[in-house]
Amino acid sequence: MILVKPSFEILTRIDIPKILGNIERAGRTCYKSEAKITQDSAREFVAKIIASGHHSVLEHENISVKIICDRGVTHEIVRHRLAAYSQESTRYCNYKGGVTFVIPPWVNIKEGDHSIDLTLLPEELNVEYLWLLHMGLAERDYIQLLNQGWSPQQARSVLPNSLKTEIVITANIREWRHILNLRTSKAAHPQMQEIMMPILTEFSRLIPVLFSNL
Repeated sequence: MILVKPSFEILTRIDIPKILGNIERAGRTCYKSEAKITQDSAREFVAKIIASGHHSVLEHENISVKIICDRGVTHEIVRHRLAAYSQESTRYCNYKGGVTFVIPPWVNIKEGDHSIDLTLLPEELNVEYLWLLHMGLAERDYIQLLNQGWSPQQARSVLPNSLKTEIVITANIREWRHILNLRTSKAAHPQMQEIMMPILTEFSRLIPVLFSNL
């Protein structure tokens, strides 16, 4: 089996002048102040829009992000309905060649290929190896069920939340602000924080006027 850490990739080309310009043009329509648009006016206008709470204007721009995480995290992510999702399907993807799992942040195991030792007694296992053992047994049983004629959509029933999955999320700027505000809070699940905090950091670096106040 292969163990990995969560990761993400921003799929949208971040063109700051285009993004802020489109938001400004849409927003100034509300006030009929298009004549005030200049080469440098967008950043200040967007900052004022955010400060005033007129966040609906931010919905005119979208960002797509590809996330690699475990399926437990995606079960929570897809509850945000104002977004489009395309996710790796365990009904159709066949993992007979080996299953990949995501290492939780509280499990101290390195990424890479791993195997399990079934000769160890329960009292000899630390918590990290107990988790690893469960992943290995799930992989073994999944592959055995495939070998005995089950389809991937049937055999997936023995796979745990820690199964690696890939999901592409497309959401408008307002929704991304909402998602990141909720999912980076102290109340968020540790695995959710683990993936969303780096996304917020990168968004804030790329487009600070839109995300740095979160």
